[in-house]
Amino acid sequence: MPFVYILKSLKDGRYYIGSTINIQQRLKSHQDGYNHSTKRMGRLELVLYQEYDTIQKARKIEIKLKRLKRHDYIDKIVKDGHINIRP
Repeated sequence: MPFVYILKSLKDGRYYIGSTINIQQRLKSHQDGYNHSTKRMGRLELVLYQEYDTIQKARKIEIKLKRLKRHDYIDKIVKDGHINIRP
């Protein structure tokens, strides 16, 4: 099952957006410090994840979210509990 997920740093409130086909394994790799991008973020909380039909769709959504670069927009997505962006 492909997913887009959003992690939030408990250290400084920054977000990390990613996509994967195995969410449990991916979260463990983030928490264990194996991901360079999140290693310095400290403890992470999974604040949102959403399933997609294909990994290609999930990756397109991930890229669109990362291009937003607006913390307030990501806050709204997390608050709403779903990602309302088309691939």
